Amino acid sequence: MAAHQGFGHDPTGDVTPRSKRRPTVAHTEATVAVAADPEISQMSEAELIEGVNRLRVERDAIILAHNYQLPVIQDLADFVGDSLQLSQQAAQTDKPLIVFCGVHFMAETAAILSPDKTVLIPDLEAGCSLAASVTAEEVRQWRAEHPDGVVVSYVNTDADVKAESDYCCTSSNAIEVVQSVPADKEILFLPDMFLGLWAERVSGRKLNLWLGECHVHAGFRPEDVIRMLDEFPDADLLLHPECGCVSQCMYHIAEGDIPADRSHVLSTGGMVRYARETEAPVAIVGTETGMLHRLRKENQRTRFIPLREDAVCEYMKAITLPKLYRALRDGVYEVRVPEDTAARARAAIDRMLATVPG
Repeated sequence: MAAHQGFGHDPTGDVTPRSKRRPTVAHTEATVAVAADPEISQMSEAELIEGVNRLRVERDAIILAHNYQLPVIQDLADFVGDSLQLSQQAAQTDKPLIVFCGVHFMAETAAILSPDKTVLIPDLEAGCSLAASVTAEEVRQWRAEHPDGVVVSYVNTDADVKAESDYCCTSSNAIEVVQSVPADKEILFLPDMFLGLWAERVSGRKLNLWLGECHVHAGFRPEDVIRMLDEFPDADLLLHPECGCVSQCMYHIAEGDIPADRSHVLSTGGMVRYARETEAPVAIVGTETGMLHRLRKENQRTRFIPLREDAVCEYMKAITLPKLYRALRDGVYEVRVPEDTAARARAAIDRMLATVPG
């Protein structure tokens, strides 16, 4: 594994991205707008839900929600899934209006795959620390350093980064996409270094990794896993491949410190399938805590416990019920991707789908 020098090391050993700073959602335009709205500020939760259900019919809209969204948003959605699943659902629907409850790059992907539809996001500033860790210009510079390299980018990237990529991948198909690249080709994998480390380990391919991370998943540590397994010794362990502890946990599994037969590295879609099929009494879940609501709805027999209670993404939680109501009422905020960027980004997505269908 080769790490890209886009991240510089200071004398204390810290690693700092040179690209965009982590976005903030402390005081977004949408947050200010709903607080000042004379109608919304007087509405109860029940009234807002009633309003959303009325407006979705009037506007002929479909509501899509990511697995990490607030429970009330997931419960109102027509479809709940991972990033790519939601964008594919958007492309398949005959509804002219898509309200995407997720983060901005996800709404962009929906717009790329649904150019004939209107895509709204209830808070335009709902960003992503992982997507923000690399820019299109940095990808171009990295390519210049490796002119024969093949760029594989996680779908958790902005549209202009996808447009600079040869392939996209998801957490569920990253290994297959990497393995599909000819063996004599150098692979530049971005932006998530932990997903890249996992793909490298499982695929056996050497990767050049961009040192980006999701700040939530990077916070998981092997000691969190050991502590929870000590407390729940018969539990299954579910880890998202973006987790910062995955590679170290694989070592502990090999050493016998963590049970191999009850440990699973899964995408969010894989976690849903696990929930539908498992008979385990307890499962410890290593990903953003919004996933617990979805898993508990899928399976009331198993007790799903978060690996860390504080694994909360403020960007996913930026989408609230009042903002969803306002999006449907006022048609805000539309997400558009320039035609040239969309065409190039779509080509990278299509290559992924041709390699690993569905």
